[in-house]
Amino acid sequence: MAEQEPGKLAHAQAAATAVPEAWRRTELARHPERPYPMDFIAALFTDFSEIHGDRAFGDDSAMACGMARFHGRPVMVVANLKGRTVKERVARKFGSPDPEGYRKALRAMKIAEKFGHAIFSFLDVAGANPGIGAEERGQGEAIARNLRDMSRLRVPTIATITGEGGSGGALALAVADRVLMLENAIYSVISPEGCASIMWKDATKKQQAADALKYTAYSVKSLGCVDDVLGEPEGGTHNDPALAMALVDERLSFHLAELDAKPLEQMLEERYQKFRNIAQFYTTAE
Repeated sequence: MAEQEPGKLAHAQAAATAVPEAWRRTELARHPERPYPMDFIAALFTDFSEIHGDRAFGDDSAMACGMARFHGRPVMVVANLKGRTVKERVARKFGSPDPEGYRKALRAMKIAEKFGHAIFSFLDVAGANPGIGAEERGQGEAIARNLRDMSRLRVPTIATITGEGGSGGALALAVADRVLMLENAIYSVISPEGCASIMWKDATKKQQAADALKYTAYSVKSLGCVDDVLGEPEGGTHNDPALAMALVDERLSFHLAELDAKPLEQMLEERYQKFRNIAQFYTTAE
């Protein structure tokens, strides 16, 4: 068999060892220096005043909600919290909310609806807390209630996925008129490690799972699950946080202005139709 030319051999070896695009973006979404939701809130909003407690069980340190101003306009912001240090991450359950976190978020959204304030949510969550305590206190019910009630809110709602958007833990804050996603974020029903463990009984096949899940921003947008993909600085938001914040600010302002221009009933109907039409597939005759 003839030997390959040195250049072609090197190219083939590089292709074999290249990191798949989906996994490259996954690593950027999980980068430890990537701005977290509270970083976006601190940069884009003023006069943030946090609301605590769900009025049923307690306060969830993995969820932050509060009134703020966006370019001088009163709004409500909701975000999950991860923490930077090991101590913070443990205290916040690595950003995975308990049911009281979702109930607190919904309580805040209802306050916003009462006063006619737009709602912004920011997500970077691998999933809701799967612990025994969370299940005992009704994790599934809390998420389901958020899905139902967010679909009915009579104010503009904009959700932004800044890093990971995992399963129902993310969806519980993302039933919105506009769902935005940063270019290097991911949005999926399951993590690539979890998918690989189920499909191949081997978590090391995570890169293969990442490619199969089609959970990167442009893939998710092509499926109709997000409305807009927001550009990032070269190499990710952590390389130039100020530019990243400016890009997000511009798109948030654009989408809020669009929603403000719509009659309320039209906005609600479009929100309803959007989520009703997600994941519809059609077969055509050959």
